[in-house]
Amino acid sequence: MTPAARIAAAIEVLTDIDARRRPATDALKDWGLSHRFAGSKDRAAIASLVYDALRRKASAAWIMGDKSPRAVTLGMLRLQKELEPDAIARLFSGERFAPEPLTDAERERLASASLDGASEADAGDFPEWIAPSLHRMFGEDVVPEMQALTARAPLDLRVNTLKVASREEAHDALPHLGAIETPHSPLGLRIAPGEDGRGPAIQAEPEFLKGWVEIQDEGSQLAALLSAVQPGEQVVDLCAGGGGKTLALAAMMDNHGQIYATDNDARRLAPIHERLTRAGVRNVQVRTPRGGADAISDLDGRIDCVLVDAPCTGIGTWRRNPDAKWRLRPGSLEVRRKEQSAVLDRAARLAKPGGRIVYVTCSILPEENDDSLAAFLDRTDGFQPLSHGEILDAAGLGKLKEVLRQTRYGWQMTPLRTSTDGFYVAVLVRSS
Repeated sequence: MTPAARIAAAIEVLTDIDARRRPATDALKDWGLSHRFAGSKDRAAIASLVYDALRRKASAAWIMGDKSPRAVTLGMLRLQKELEPDAIARLFSGERFAPEPLTDAERERLASASLDGASEADAGDFPEWIAPSLHRMFGEDVVPEMQALTARAPLDLRVNTLKVASREEAHDALPHLGAIETPHSPLGLRIAPGEDGRGPAIQAEPEFLKGWVEIQDEGSQLAALLSAVQPGEQVVDLCAGGGGKTLALAAMMDNHGQIYATDNDARRLAPIHERLTRAGVRNVQVRTPRGGADAISDLDGRIDCVLVDAPCTGIGTWRRNPDAKWRLRPGSLEVRRKEQSAVLDRAARLAKPGGRIVYVTCSILPEENDDSLAAFLDRTDGFQPLSHGEILDAAGLGKLKEVLRQTRYGWQMTPLRTSTDGFYVAVLVRSS
């Protein structure tokens, strides 16, 4: 397919998403099934255009004065791809399989593209209803912080020290990937996204198959490191899911001590077993809940560290899932708050005196972070927040103070400040 034909296809997919109010993944899948002539590179390029348009949906519509899929695509090409109007006009030629030619009004809009006068929600590409929450978090930096969430995310790898001696050794084994060291995690390697939005097929690399590296955003790596788990400790990963942070904790503990990995949704635990084997992890028990029973009731009051990678709206991952921002509703936030309350209450019963709860979300909303912890502390005796400096010092990551945002109880990462997803980390210690 020509570049122009790919753009026409992206507009078709965006039209389907708008008309049927469906996830982008479903619309892209259906388009591929009905256009089997399109090769894998074509489908990847079309998906990249669709997701870029969703990243800049509000700002693109603003500069074009129109919310239609065609207008959003045009605005995206100007803002996200930084194409000049003449270059866009060549793609919108009206020739075979290309979109219809630009109108005079479209040309004028593209030529004078500016976000001057746009609302914060339009300029920052986010739903307007979360603006008050974002102001609580970012103050006057709302727009630049949210614009950073419209960029494509890199592919980050965590070097598994159970299998390889150093980050340098893993880096030297993968020279063809063009990886660089992550700026904050001492275990991270970063690969820039390709022009079509795709990264290399890491899962096919011999070093991945041998367990040398795992795919994990640098922010997630830092969240694990900030838990400051030590060899010999008893640890529960209470919302383990596919096991990304479980693997990181096991490497930090050098396979000494014990990690109990569990999740309320047993289906989410399915990938963890293969990953543990590949990574050479030997100190993890996977506790799969069955029949609604509590799989870790025997651990109450015995645990040094409870990692709560809490269910949340996932706003901090919008670089990777831009479709989610436009499907987020206030009701979703309330559901997540209730889930956070329940999981924190469960964590409290697990922690022994002197034990700690490490609370992590991939959200930037205070309601899911400081507010959830404030409510927990109000209803729960015997827990105190670890100071900001103590959190960093315990993990040996004092330099992060220069880039992290300090909140009431914890630390906030953002793409603008840390070049990571938007992770929040706080630590509570049980005093009695």
